[in-house]
Amino acid sequence: MANRITTPFGQAVPPAPRHAVTVHMPGWQSVQKYGADPRSVIATFSNAYPRAKPHRDIASLANMVLSHLGLTGHGCFLFSSLASAEECVGYCTSPRRADSERSPIPPDVIQIRAFKAKDPFWPVVFPSEYESVAAGFWSKPGVGVSSRFAEANLSFINQLAEASISYQVESRPSFETAKHETIRERIISYLERATLQPTVPKPSSNDVFLFPTGMASIYKPHTYLSHLHNGTTILFGMAFMDTVTAFQEFGSGFKFFGLGSDEDLLALEVFLREERSQGRKVQAIWAEFPANPILVTPDLVRLRALADDYDVILAVDDTIGSYANVDITHMTDILVTSLTKSFNGYADVIAGCAILNPTSRHYNTLKTLFNARYVPELYVDDVEALERNSRDYLTRTRKLNHNAKSLVDYLRTCSEDRNSAVHRVHYPSVNSSGKHYRQFMRRETPEFTPGYGCLFSVEFDDIQTTEAFYNNLNVHNSVHLGAPFTLAFAYTACTYAKKLDWAASYGLKPTQIRVTAGLEDTNLLLEDFRIAVEAANQVRSQPGH
Repeated sequence: MANRITTPFGQAVPPAPRHAVTVHMPGWQSVQKYGADPRSVIATFSNAYPRAKPHRDIASLANMVLSHLGLTGHGCFLFSSLASAEECVGYCTSPRRADSERSPIPPDVIQIRAFKAKDPFWPVVFPSEYESVAAGFWSKPGVGVSSRFAEANLSFINQLAEASISYQVESRPSFETAKHETIRERIISYLERATLQPTVPKPSSNDVFLFPTGMASIYKPHTYLSHLHNGTTILFGMAFMDTVTAFQEFGSGFKFFGLGSDEDLLALEVFLREERSQGRKVQAIWAEFPANPILVTPDLVRLRALADDYDVILAVDDTIGSYANVDITHMTDILVTSLTKSFNGYADVIAGCAILNPTSRHYNTLKTLFNARYVPELYVDDVEALERNSRDYLTRTRKLNHNAKSLVDYLRTCSEDRNSAVHRVHYPSVNSSGKHYRQFMRRETPEFTPGYGCLFSVEFDDIQTTEAFYNNLNVHNSVHLGAPFTLAFAYTACTYAKKLDWAASYGLKPTQIRVTAGLEDTNLLLEDFRIAVEAANQVRSQPGH
């Protein structure tokens, strides 16, 4: 057994560098508190995923801005481009923000200012009572300044000065450098490695668009596409919670086929046929490959065929499968990836990218659109860290694949024991939809054998056995994947606590624990999981259970 976890609640997972993107939230009691009132729990975190709560350096820079403006009783969020600041204001003032808990921010009390310290940036300032409204934009699209941007500008705080709003027309050298090109070229090299389609033209570095977060690599292209035709956005299969929310809150229409099953494919075709018959253009079909958190893999061949038949753009998020394991660029019009996860691998950088497929029938349209709309927002200091961390991407991915598969094989054996509390494991190697994943696994090479990724979910008989497993599993409890350390998270119980029936209709249950394998010794991990399973089994075997 590994050393017992002693990280306090709300702290980053060790080694916890300055820019850590994790937070430890131990025990089932924390799950219940978070599910009941996530905002109040997040407020107590010392460290958090940056979209959930601004990093302390960002908060410090924001306070410096408010002090400079002489404003009390106000809050502000910081953006590295005027475009994102304007989108923030549009979100905050939209009538769509009206619900039982919030109301839109009146346009006359929210404003954009422009500042420069080391770099230019655009604060959006508003009265403090509207903090929860503006926080919705900070947390979902992921287009705010990064913690490294804030750190760098705090070191020049004696030069902080207000600037003209039109400062955007001036040079922003920290967002487009030779180091950015190095990252784009590295991404292309991974797309070209062990490809299934050696004769098919691959994207060039000019087809790679970098974004400040993984969510931004979805949100920004989604907003670009609305300038082509303001049609319905389709999400096929379950996706990360913020992706679902982003499509619901931004855009003119949203249609969700959340099971990602063969039946959903038939329903999707019916919907596409109806939209065409009514003269309505569908904006895009989005999917994850495979889907978070129960790893259903969509039938990409049929999705591609439907997209072609109905002339719809197909955008696919391969974050969980990851470049090293799956080769799907040629099946997409847009490939999006959260570089925060396995590509970076050290839980200390947030970034994302969208890649255009040059063989797509929509390529010229998309290339023109992206070139016209794209504003670089990934900061140079984040790119430098990303470049260092991604050098051992293949080596780390091999170990992540191995550890996840080893844990899945053990837990699946448990699920086949009628006396075990383990009910089921969700992972491409064991899911019925795994055949769609295997169809696009890269070729094996001497340096790397493709696998199924680091993420899986384990499902238990009931809440009592789930709680026993969770409380006795000696790993950190946090949202993230692709990190050096194994993480477990009660995904459904935390994020959909108030929508459990809705989540269950798509196969998500509070008795499922999402696990992301890390780089630890495999045997030590297996022992930790065995102890946790035994604790769950003991609860199951108690009289009257």
